[in-house]
Amino acid sequence: MGNNTEFVGTIKDIRRFPVKSILGESLSSISIDKRGLIGDRLWAIKDMNGKFGSGKTTRRFQQMDGLFKYKARYEGTAPILTMPDGAEYWGDDVAVNETLTKLLGFPVTLTREESISHFDEGPISIITTSSLRILSQELGEPVDPRRLRANFLIDTELTGSLEKDWVDRLIKVGPNVILKVVAPLERCVMVNNSQEELNQDNRVLRNLVNNHDASFGVWAKVEVSGKVNDGDKVFLE
Repeated sequence: MGNNTEFVGTIKDIRRFPVKSILGESLSSISIDKRGLIGDRLWAIKDMNGKFGSGKTTRRFQQMDGLFKYKARYEGTAPILTMPDGAEYWGDDVAVNETLTKLLGFPVTLTREESISHFDEGPISIITTSSLRILSQELGEPVDPRRLRANFLIDTELTGSLEKDWVDRLIKVGPNVILKVVAPLERCVMVNNSQEELNQDNRVLRNLVNNHDASFGVWAKVEVSGKVNDGDKVFLE
């Protein structure tokens, strides 16, 4: 980073999603390599056509209902999945496939990423409290950041939809990590979906489509690996 840097805020929340498109875990620190947050979306629920469970259907993904009823966290190298009834299964145990198949109603397997990426767009997703304030004002009530499923929530006193101005620029997080912001993050129906104590809210995506080109936040790729902690300062170059 050069001398012309601008302080934009601090890391307020770090979230990792061991399994694509289901609920994940909040962390106080995380190591980052070129792929992104270590272990983030490294696993996915795959159907018999080779498509990964998602909130939308595309060439790589298959919409599957009710994925937010499931949750994953890491203990070691494999995730632990929590089912809707509270039962837990190791991600590398064949029993998890039998249980997911029964609950979803069609054959699936929990698989580790191989040649086809599990990321919708890119490795790291970023939102700011400034953009959240705008969205909350538009909807007339506070929007919980968990709806946006970002890896990093940056707490900032700046105003406006900051992230949109960061495209093609570098940001430094903590003492060593450097990210390059690539593009706005396009959103799908999953931002509406109920999760834990958050109710279904179909206004969220509709508002993003009408006022923000169906995007919220940005995604970035990793230029320099390292570790990120809660409270780390974030600078823009």
